[in-house]
Amino acid sequence: MNNSFVARLKAIIGHYELSPSTFADKIGVQRSSVSHLLNGRNRPSLDFVMKVITTFPEVNIYWLLNGKGTFPDPSHGADTHSEPPTATPSTKIARTDIGKRPTKIVVFYNDGTFESFEPKK
Repeated sequence: MNNSFVARLKAIIGHYELSPSTFADKIGVQRSSVSHLLNGRNRPSLDFVMKVITTFPEVNIYWLLNGKGTFPDPSHGADTHSEPPTATPSTKIARTDIGKRPTKIVVFYNDGTFESFEPKK
């Protein structure tokens, strides 16, 4: 994962025409953190990933983590740096197959924390 993550991180930095230092400042992490990631010394933390996708909503989390999806994410339109839309309890998810049932839902918060929900059996 690390080499491909590094390539995707470099793609993000290049897309926005930022230096690694400016990128670090923009997402609110230490410059050395970005340097260590780019050099393959460290792996990204959940907090780092959340800061990237919060600062740059055009970055698809699935693309960033495992290369699936697209960048920039077309569902976010032009490269805007606004806050991502917030899900509300009334948000509905379209189901393509009635026989499928979710096994786990994970909610990531902008402070780097997350909650996991599993349906009652």
